[in-house]
Amino acid sequence: MKFIPHDYQQFTIDRMVENKKVFAVLQMGLGKTVCTLTAIEKLMYDNFEISKALVIAPLYVADVTWEDERDKWDHLRKLRLSKILGTEKQRIAGLNATADVYIINRENVKWLIDFYIKRKIPWPFDMVVVDESSSFKSNSSQRFKALRKATPITDRVILLTGTPSPQGFEDLWSQVYLLDSGERLGKTMTAYRSRYFMPGRRNGNIIYEWIPRDGASEQIYAKLSDIMISLSAKDHLKMPERIDSIVKLKLTPEAREQYDKMESDCILELEEGEVVAGNKAAVTNKLLQMANGAVYYEEPMVDEDGVVTGYERRVQWVHDIKLDALEEMVEDNAGQPMMVFYNFRHDYDRLMKRFEKYEPRTISGRKDVEDWNAGKVRLLFAHPASMGHGLNLQAGGSNIVWFGVPSNLEWYLQANARLDRQGQKSKTVVVSHILIEGTHDIDVMRSLRGKRMNQDELIAAVKARIESRRANKK
Repeated sequence: MKFIPHDYQQFTIDRMVENKKVFAVLQMGLGKTVCTLTAIEKLMYDNFEISKALVIAPLYVADVTWEDERDKWDHLRKLRLSKILGTEKQRIAGLNATADVYIINRENVKWLIDFYIKRKIPWPFDMVVVDESSSFKSNSSQRFKALRKATPITDRVILLTGTPSPQGFEDLWSQVYLLDSGERLGKTMTAYRSRYFMPGRRNGNIIYEWIPRDGASEQIYAKLSDIMISLSAKDHLKMPERIDSIVKLKLTPEAREQYDKMESDCILELEEGEVVAGNKAAVTNKLLQMANGAVYYEEPMVDEDGVVTGYERRVQWVHDIKLDALEEMVEDNAGQPMMVFYNFRHDYDRLMKRFEKYEPRTISGRKDVEDWNAGKVRLLFAHPASMGHGLNLQAGGSNIVWFGVPSNLEWYLQANARLDRQGQKSKTVVVSHILIEGTHDIDVMRSLRGKRMNQDELIAAVKARIESRRANKK
């Protein structure tokens, strides 16, 4: 195909060519991969400014997406790609291959940096592209600590993401540091927090939460204005209409009793064992599991002397209310493909068992993607963490169902963008959410669709519901 860039794409390409450090915040579907490859091709074959580019990406994106995009466009065919994937022997072979663009998954970044340091081999890449840079948002992660050694000696660095700060402005510091070694937001995370945030929840000297100061967002973005491109799909593309719907269900009296006890006591006594939720995150996790219809618990393993030797994770069934509702939706969908997102492994197991007759699929490789896009898959089950980045699935359907909503905003946005994006054949994308009234489902959905609530606020919502329930009993 011949690539005729949209105006915003040409603007993005020009910025990547003209500037050595670029933070490209491009919403899903805007074509950040083709823009970046086009910039690489121009810098390499027209301007002769670079000779080797390294792309760091999520595993599936590294294995499939960049190569597919290269093969799609006529002007990119000359670019030689080499994948640094697989076993160590295969990765070394990929490094030694003659190529223009070398692609590695983010989990192997530390291995790559160590490979050159231990062998005292000069860093060979004059351009580094970090695809989905939000995966480097933690300044304590091994991948960030490794990459920060290489980016200062790399002439050009491009960060690509659609969600630069999914959990808050704190996520920006480490990403920007990879571009400028602390020039804009400070040399350390401590300095960044001190300037733009104030302590929130704390226990003595231990601070659990940092709250942005008044005007912090404007100040931060002003600091990044010379290196950041921020584009929204709705401003540049004719996107399909999107309809969000809520399917609200009620628990049976028995399931409601179990749920309310868990919510109130954080401990649910079960016939086979005991579910214990020891902290805030664990409590909310258990509540979301129960709303979906099952919950994990630890069953003690006892030896012949009656001594507990360990614990085995089991699944306790709670209800089939969501499964029943989803079955009605599938039957009413007139055979149209449907993508169903789930949260927990026991969700997946129960979904596969209930809908076995539809021969449901999941994405485990290129063949699954091809079959979905070819309309050969009626029911696709997917976890948002593995489905988010780089998968172009808009050709296969326009119906999304959330069997259980995730508390991770980035997962939610990225997963929806697999179908709600440029190239969608249908005029309308329908995103349905199966929720249980009076449960943590509602709290998380409110958080995703409006104000992004932190863990404390989510717990506060749970407590408010408990107090209301107690008041009604009186």
